[in-house]
Amino acid sequence: MDAGIVHLVGAGPGDPALMTRRSLELIALADAILYDRLIPPGALDGARDGCDLRYVGKRPGRAALQQEEIDALLVALGGRGLRVVRLKGGDPFVFGRGGEEAEALANAGIPFEVVPGVSAGVAGTAYAGIPVTHRDLASGGAFVTGHEDPAKAESALDWGALGRFPGTLVIYMGVGNLPQITERLQAAGRPADEPAVVVERATTPRQRTVTGTLETIADVVASEGVRAPAIIAIGLATAMRERIAWFERRPLHGRTVAVTRARAQASGLAERLRELGAEVVEAPTIKIEPRPIQGEVAAMADAIREYALVCITSPNGAALLLAALAGRGLDARALAGATVAAIGPGTAAELRRGGIRADVVTPRSIAESLIEALIDTPIEGRRVLVARAAEARDVLPEALRKRGADVDVIALYETVAERLDDGARAALERANYVTFTSSSTVRFLVQALSPERLLGRVGPGRRAGEYHTTSLGAESGRVGALLPEGARVVTIGPITSATAREQGLRVDVEARQHDIEGLVAALMGDVA
Repeated sequence: MDAGIVHLVGAGPGDPALMTRRSLELIALADAILYDRLIPPGALDGARDGCDLRYVGKRPGRAALQQEEIDALLVALGGRGLRVVRLKGGDPFVFGRGGEEAEALANAGIPFEVVPGVSAGVAGTAYAGIPVTHRDLASGGAFVTGHEDPAKAESALDWGALGRFPGTLVIYMGVGNLPQITERLQAAGRPADEPAVVVERATTPRQRTVTGTLETIADVVASEGVRAPAIIAIGLATAMRERIAWFERRPLHGRTVAVTRARAQASGLAERLRELGAEVVEAPTIKIEPRPIQGEVAAMADAIREYALVCITSPNGAALLLAALAGRGLDARALAGATVAAIGPGTAAELRRGGIRADVVTPRSIAESLIEALIDTPIEGRRVLVARAAEARDVLPEALRKRGADVDVIALYETVAERLDDGARAALERANYVTFTSSSTVRFLVQALSPERLLGRVGPGRRAGEYHTTSLGAESGRVGALLPEGARVVTIGPITSATAREQGLRVDVEARQHDIEGLVAALMGDVA
């Protein structure tokens, strides 16, 4: 069998946005991926079905595999004709032992490729507001390890030279040895009052930076409980942080926000929150299942020109109405003779993406708002379409029928529960905010968190944010917190808020503008 190829790939320092285009391409093509502990979250999401994923990471004092075993495994998999990705945090050739792996592959005659990654020593300092080099303060930077091979008889580092080095020292893996490192540098001549910084979990939403001097930084790290992974920077340029730190000054830095939208829809909201500095927990509790373009859906599309008024109640409905038209060989021109009404700015925006400008757009994403907006629209005796979810409220069609309209209600999709995995449950426990964008996200999250329980409304003697539990219909006498203690609930509008309260949740923040931007603005206002 022909030999395969092994790609030694750097995944960057922790921020998924810093992964290279080449790294993502190779992950998608790989037959097998051997990955480390400190790869970015979601780094493996693009791996194809059937890819052989193997964790080979190392923790201090504990390794899934020894380095020699990893080397042998890479040779074996490459020798089987597979395309292998060895995915490593940071850069594979900067304190990543990638050189040893490349040497083992070269000795075995296995083709390999090296894909550099953004190293934590460069990215972590930059995210902390520290230029490794600066024309006035540091003409060079030195990258050294703070954790040498314990089998060495003595340190291979020239501490005297490092003490005299006239630039920024960036030290990897040195938090555990920081007292000894700072003592050696001072003994080698570096000033005790030289600025020093330690960046914990660099480039991630949980990044934390502590500052001090060469003399005090070890005590600061100990008192603040700073742990690995962390980068240490020492030198005059580190003082620039006071003026140019940017990452930790973003408005939502240090906050964890749970996003409970459908998986396919969560990315837009999640990305917006990440841009503002939040750690985002994606806990999708619902799935949108489109109904097939047949039966009444196909009949609706075929008869679309007969409707005088077309009401679309959600962005999902807008997208699926356009899909139904396309499935029957039609496009936006089929709606030219109808008044198109959209509930909420988000629905109108989705229509615009399909080439349709809504004639009526409600400022609030509730049916009552559309009923008010249509009060002067003549509909008596006319045919009206309401395109919506299967489980939507009947407020709108009933109001239109009372005014004499011939109303067809067509369900374009169903909202069903999605299982909340253990990782999402664990991450949810850290949430400072939990966002809800619809009533179904509320109901399904409640069910996901307590599937064996019947949930009742908040009653006498129960505080909001708690629920009364029963087991198999029998009173169990237990009351437990539904969401993490201190977590604040943010909803997209009054209907979602009402459902949350029915489920025993306290609503802390409600968006005035009932779309994603409105929800983000409401959350930002609460933080401020």
